[in-house]
Formats: sequence, C-alpha cells, structure tokens
Amino acid sequence: MTVFQKVLRMRAMLFYPGICFLFVLPAFAIGQNDAKGPTSEEKQALRRQTREFREQLKSVPDTKQALDLQVCVKAAEWILRHDEFLRPDYLKKTHRVLEIGQQRLDRFRSGNVEWWKSPGQHALAYRSRIDGSIQPYVVTVPESFEAHENKRWPLYIVLHGRNGTLTEASFIANADGKPAPPEQTWIQLDVYGRGNNAYRWAGETDVFEAMADVGKRFKIDDRRITLWGFSMGGAGAWSLGLHHPSKWASAGAGAGFVDFYNYQKKAEPLPDYQHQTLSIYDSDKYALNLSIVPMIGYGGENDSQLVASETIREWAEEFGVPLQTLIGPGMGHKFDPESLKTFMSFLGENNQKGRPSFPGKKEFRFVTYTLKYSECEWLTVHEMEVPYERTTVSSMINDRGELELATKNVTALSVARGVGDTISIDDSEKFSLSDAAGGNLPDVYFVLDVGGWRLLDYDDSLEFIDNPDQQKRPGLQGPIDDAFMEPFVCVTPTGSPWSQNLWDYAEWNLQRFQWEFDKWMRAHPRVVADGDLTDEQMEKHHLILFGDPGNNAVLKKVVDRLPLTWKPDSIEFGGKSYSTQDHAVVLVYPNPLNPRKYVVINSGMTMHEQDFKASNSWLFPKLGDHAVIRFEKTDDGFRETTVSAGIFDSDWNLRESPR
Repeated sequence: MTVFQKVLRMRAMLFYPGICFLFVLPAFAIGQNDAKGPTSEEKQALRRQTREFREQLKSVPDTKQALDLQVCVKAAEWILRHDEFLRPDYLKKTHRVLEIGQQRLDRFRSGNVEWWKSPGQHALAYRSRIDGSIQPYVVTVPESFEAHENKRWPLYIVLHGRNGTLTEASFIANADGKPAPPEQTWIQLDVYGRGNNAYRWAGETDVFEAMADVGKRFKIDDRRITLWGFSMGGAGAWSLGLHHPSKWASAGAGAGFVDFYNYQKKAEPLPDYQHQTLSIYDSDKYALNLSIVPMIGYGGENDSQLVASETIREWAEEFGVPLQTLIGPGMGHKFDPESLKTFMSFLGENNQKGRPSFPGKKEFRFVTYTLKYSECEWLTVHEMEVPYERTTVSSMINDRGELELATKNVTALSVARGVGDTISIDDSEKFSLSDAAGGNLPDVYFVLDVGGWRLLDYDDSLEFIDNPDQQKRPGLQGPIDDAFMEPFVCVTPTGSPWSQNLWDYAEWNLQRFQWEFDKWMRAHPRVVADGDLTDEQMEKHHLILFGDPGNNAVLKKVVDRLPLTWKPDSIEFGGKSYSTQDHAVVLVYPNPLNPRKYVVINSGMTMHEQDFKASNSWLFPKLGDHAVIRFEKTDDGFRETTVSAGIFDSDWNLRESPR
C-alpha cells in the first residue's frame, strides 16, 4: 500500500483525562505490521479489557499519582492502534500491562500511592509539557533504599539501543516488578525516549522530563548524575553528554554514531541548508566540551560503530582534551566483560567524585554551533554573529586570579554573578561582577558593540532579556523542527481558503504530521480550531498554523508581520513570487502575537516516515528555517519538491542558502 491514500480507513478515539480527540488515521497507517499477530477476536478482547480499565480510571482523580495507572492504558491503546504486535508474546505482554495497571489501581484505592518507593524496578510515567501525552520510564530503586532516609542519591541515566519492536507495552512489561541488582547503590532511570529516535527532538526532551520527574519523587544529588548508553543509546550519550556538558558527573558512550557523513558513508555534501543544521545533530563537532564533562567511549574491535569513539578521540587529541576510549578485543556490537568493567568503573569513580559545586569549573573550553545548546557551567551564550558557525568561549584564570574569557562568533553572553570578582572578555577592560547592574540580578549581561564588549546596567539588562529587536536567542533560534521540542499546538482553519489547492496540500501535510508524530514520537499533537485558540494557549505554546490568511483567522492576524507578502493567488518570498496553485512557503519565525514563542506555517516536523524507518542518523532538519515547496497532487496525496530553502540570519532576516 502506498504512503498517502485519499481514502481514510480507520477512526480511533484518543482519550486523555478530560480530553477527547477524534483522530483520523489515514490509509498509510494501516499494514505497518506484516508479521503474524493476534486474531481479530483476540484484539477485540484486548480492546474490551482496555476500555473496561479506562472506565475504572474515571473514578480516579487526575493527579500526578494517577499517571502511573494511565500509562498502562496508553500502552494498550498505542499497540492496538498501530498494530504493533511485532513479537509472538506481545499480546500476552499487553494483557500483563493492564494487569499491572489493575494492581496499581487496587493499591491506589487502599491509600498506597507511593508503592514505587519499594526496592526493585517500577515503570512510572509523567505528563509531557510538549503535547500533554503520558510517557513512560523505568526507575530501579536499590535494595538499600529507605524511603524516609535523609539522603540524596546518585542517579544513573541509561539510554536503550535501537529496538524496532519496542512499544510502551513491551517496555513496561519487560521491566516492571524485577528486583534491583544486588550491587546497585544508586537510583537508575531507564529512559523510553519516545521510542527509537536516538534521543533527539521530543526524544531529547523526554530524557530531561523523565529526569525531572524522578527528581520530584526521590531525593537526587544533582552533582552526581551519570549518563550512559550503548548503540543508539551510545549515540544519545555522545549527543547529550557533549551538548549539555555541565549536567553530568560523567558520561559513557558505547558504539553509536557521531557524524552523519561517516556513518552513512556519504561523500557528496547535502544541500547547504541541511549541511548547516547537521551541526545541531552531529556530536563530533562538540568534542571540545570534553574539557567540561568526563567521558569514556567504547567500541568492539569488529564493530563498524567503533568509528564513533575513534572519531571523537581524534578530535580530543587535536584539541588536547581528555577522553578515555576502550576497544573490545575481537568483539562485534557488544561489550566484552573486561571493557564493561573498566567502563562502569570510570563512570562510578566520577559519579562518586561528583561535579564541582557552584560555580563549577572556572577554566574550560566550550563550543556550540546553535543557541539551542548555549549553556555551560556559569556561562550562557545569548547571541551569535552567524548561526551554525563554530562558536567558542575559553575561560581561564590569569596570574592575578582574575577571570578572562576569549570568544569567537559570540555577540552577547551572560555569566553568573558569583563566578568571580572581575572579568575581562577578549582582552577588554576589567569589569566588576559583584556590583554590576546594581547587584540586583543573578546574571551579568554583556553585549559586543562596535567599540568592544559592554556591560549592561540594570535597565539595559531587563531590556536585553525582553529582546525588543527580535534577535535569535536560546529557545528561539530555529530551525522548524525546534518548535516540536517544547509545548506546541496546531491551529486549524474554519473559514474559506483563498486557494483551495494550497489548503488541500496544507491539510494533507497536517494529517501526515499527526500520523507520524503519533507513530514515531508516541503522542498525538494538540489541535485547536482558530476560533477556539485561547490567550493562555498562545502564551504557553508555539503556534503551528495550517491554511492561508483566507481560512485561518490566526494566520490572518500575523501574516503582515511575517517576512513574506501573501495574496489570494500568490506568495512573494525572498524576492520572488510563487503561485498558490502549486506552491507553499513553510517557515518558523517569532510569533508576532507572542515574540517569546514560534509561529510555524504549514509544516510539521521536516523529517518523515522514511527517515524514521531508515536510520536515526537521518533525523536531521530537512528544511532549515524556511522553504518554498512545489506540490503536485497525486493519487496517493502529494508529491513535494523543495524549490529553495535556507536559514534566517541572527536578526531573523532572510538569507537564502543555495539549493
């Protein structure tokens, strides 16, 4: 069956507490599982059991504790809707998950709402801020744990490898109820990561949301958090370890990938707008951050993924930063016992040592290519001269005990006030930190002017934080896909379109996004009609607008403040005019109605089903900040051609990149 068929074959109701979505599954959602699975009668029985348990949960107050029950229903609903009975025992496992939910409900009714504090493995859940979905994770509580003990526990975060048969049901059933290993002396978090996406995009947010939820349930020592994983989990550890170097006491990566071109053996460069944004995704470019986080890498001698740690090691040697790497003699894609012992000892020793107390390290070298990953120790890079160019800050203490920074491609930054008494930036004059801005702000802000670095006073600091000139800032830097890592809502039209062709394409694009996000990011996007969008939703969410100014009332309000001219029969963009009969402009831009959030026009995530199926290494942005798409209606939906695409500059001005 082809990917997009006009006939919609299945309708399913998605239930969250207090919310009901009518979700239309298009024909391309069917037939995903060709393996022999349960009979229709068996599936019907499972649906009945799921509905009955859902009914029971209606009597449970919608509290945080109820999420650990509701996740069992979510697991059953998703495996049924996507027909993911990919192994012979998955029907049995799903029934088991509902039994686990029933047991939890019985405990809940008896007043035992903190049963998860007992030693062993527990599959728990949180509600994601991204989309309101319920997402699972597994916590392992050590045998030595005492619920009322006044002690802060170290935390190990473990990232699983790619598993094409992974579902919420198998994840929960395979873990819940198992005992903790006798040698474990820490609390362990096994992340679901929304399935198989190498902990990127919503999968990256999942790691930190699950971590935050564990921190609310248990007393965690924030200075002793260790991250590690193998295979896809290794790719995630390289990425999260180097993108967020100040969060971990240590990090370890077994195998994985760190560079798209090497991993995919691609010699020909991607289009420039994709090549630039690979610097978000590839981890090897961030090797300089090993000066901040202790890391260890591993690869089997006969494993093609050994190249990951070898690539990072080469960069580490060039930069003169520490990295221990291990090679498993004669090993393929797995650990040998001796290397695993050394690997875990490294993590354990650094976890025991812990991260330095505030302000952390004072001497380091930090690199980033995007304002998405702009924080390190006590430093935040707020603005870049050129997006996706190598951006560095080196910090050192001179012979007089004064802090000195050297920067590249940085035009605004802040430092924590308590990091020192004085600071100089790029050989500037010395600035006093203790009384900067009247001593009234926790951070001290600096901007690069024509005459050099300037320290902002109190009023200028507040104005800078408000970002009145609408410059790219952390969390508001693009690309399109960045909007789907934080709370967003899709806004659909209720009026009459200027161009029926464009609306047909936009509607198809929305349905594709709903399906793909539901399948590959394990949640259904929030959707609201234009007339029902509230001020509160607009304040807290990125707006994903579908349609044109004729049929979408919200798009009509903002269109005059977007970098295009939209007419009923054409869109002028980048100095060219495109017919709306067969062209669409998609983009991300600061929302004119709430400049702290994005507005996205006629696009969901820019990587699609074929990318998720092919390899995690293909999950990089496909369109940058903006693109012109030529669309052509087919029997299966639409054929798309990228006419042009590019990256907005640091002021959100148009700077088109070549195709």
